[in-house]
Parts: sequence; C-alpha cells; structure tokens
Amino acid sequence: MPLVALAVTDGMLHYELSVAVEVFGSDLTHLVDPWYDFALCGSGPVRVGRFHLEPDHALDHLARADTVIVPGWADTDREPPAELVGAVRAAHAAGARVVSLCTGAFVLGAAGLLDGRRATTHWAHTRELARRHPAATVDPDVLYVDNGDVLTSAGKAAAMDLCLHLVRLDHGSAVANRIARRLVVAPHRDGGQAQFIATPVPDPGNHPLGELLPWVLERLDQPLTVEDLARRARMSSRHLGRQFKHLTGTTPLQWLHTQRIRHAQELLETTNATVDTIAEATGMGTATTLRRHFHRSVGVPPDTYRRTFRP
Repeated sequence: MPLVALAVTDGMLHYELSVAVEVFGSDLTHLVDPWYDFALCGSGPVRVGRFHLEPDHALDHLARADTVIVPGWADTDREPPAELVGAVRAAHAAGARVVSLCTGAFVLGAAGLLDGRRATTHWAHTRELARRHPAATVDPDVLYVDNGDVLTSAGKAAAMDLCLHLVRLDHGSAVANRIARRLVVAPHRDGGQAQFIATPVPDPGNHPLGELLPWVLERLDQPLTVEDLARRARMSSRHLGRQFKHLTGTTPLQWLHTQRIRHAQELLETTNATVDTIAEATGMGTATTLRRHFHRSVGVPPDTYRRTFRP
C-alpha cells in the first residue's frame, strides 16, 4: 500500500497537521482497501502547539515514502531546520511526491523544490515566499498548485482542499467525495484564496499619498484617471506612479481597481443591493463589467460570493 509520511518537527501548525492525519491516517479501508500506510517522521519528540507527538520513524524514513507531507511552519521569519530540509530534499530525489500545507511551502522552498515551479502558501505570506525564493512563481490567488511531484496549498482550510485533491488523484472522485461527506466539508471549492484576502489601505500618515487615498475611496463611483489622481496629489503622473509603487507595491490604476473590487465585496456582504446597483457604486458601470472583473479578481461570480459570505 502507498506510504504517506508526515514530516513533523517543533514549530509545526497543529491544524494543518491534524488535517493530514485525519485524511491519510484514519482507517478508511471500508472505502478503499488497501488504504494508505501512514507514518509520522521526525528527529525526536515534537511539540506542536500544546501537544506532544512521538514520531514513528526518524526523518530519513521520508525517503521511503510515496508521498511526503510537510504541514504549516509557524515561524516563517527564520529558516526551517536543516535536518528537515535535507530529509525533504532527499525524499523528492528518491521519487516521492512532496506536498506542503500552508506555510510548509517555506520548507519546500528551502529544499530548492519550488525553483522553476508555480507555488502558493497562505496569502499573508506569499510576498515573503516570493522574496525569499525568487526562482519560484508564487500565486497568491489559488487554493493549491499541483506540479505533479511538488504540490503546495494555501492557508488553513485549503490544506483540506489539497488533501482531498490527492485522494481524488489516487482513488478517484467518488472516494474523495465520500470522505468529504464524512468530514462535512465541500469536496471541491470554487475560486481561490483571493476571495478571503483582506486588502488593507495604507494607514493615514506622513506620506505623500496621505490625503489622496481617502479622497479616492470616497469617489469610487466616479470615473477616475491617473491624471485625475496626479492633479489631486499635485504631482506628475510619473512621480505619482513611483509613490504608489513604493507605498502599495502596485500602480495607481491597479490599486484603484483593487479598491473597487473590495468595495463590491463589502456591499455584497452587507447589503441587499443588486449587482447593477453595486456596479454603479463601484464605478464599474454595468453588471456585466462588474461580473467579469469580479470573477477574474476574486475567482467566483458576485452572486456566489454573496451566498458564501452573507448569512
């Protein structure tokens, strides 16, 4: 039977770890026989949150696995343990399918497994992952990325999405759907993590755009151009672009578009306004335009978003 090995060490996130244990470590031979053989692999007793785990095998056992899963890594400000990184690299070299859940992607990145590949992690850490591993293409908008032998998931609940995806690959949709029903979760979620991302506005403060940004947010229903913003900020369009890039990491028009989408999300969550009304209130003009841009940015249509996020 295929061996799924969970790489554990101090500092792992217990939710992602427990998701992997629940899916692959449970006895589900009544669904598929044989199911997976499952092993916890670590260099010694492991503290995960308030819990202590006793691994079944040392980390070098990962090289015998068909699939290696690396749960979320709590302290992304420091490099993961070299012993863990080396064991994950060796397992991949031995032919294992290597999977990271949430910030476990930092372990895969340290092992060099993300170079030249698409990857994702929790949206709050995608910029840092991209900065630390520039040879990877980090996608902040998806729930998971499947490169065949290297797979990465976004944060928290997306760990379950990727685990069910693995079951779907190995045993088919019918089995994955039965497991999802048993766990009372969706067998497949539409869209990506973009719909969960909070888009902060820079705090008012002593910076050149301190007066401009609130002014723009009060006029999202109006047609605004870069020239309009530059005129209001009393600077050239080129200088405005440099200030936006420095402060927000993006261009004036992209920032404006993001704020329109975020305002549409807020209205969908908190009001009964029609999509046409929301299109006017966000400067999108028509419901067709709003639906196109919303779906492209968030990953789901406005009506689906409203059903998901509004009781």
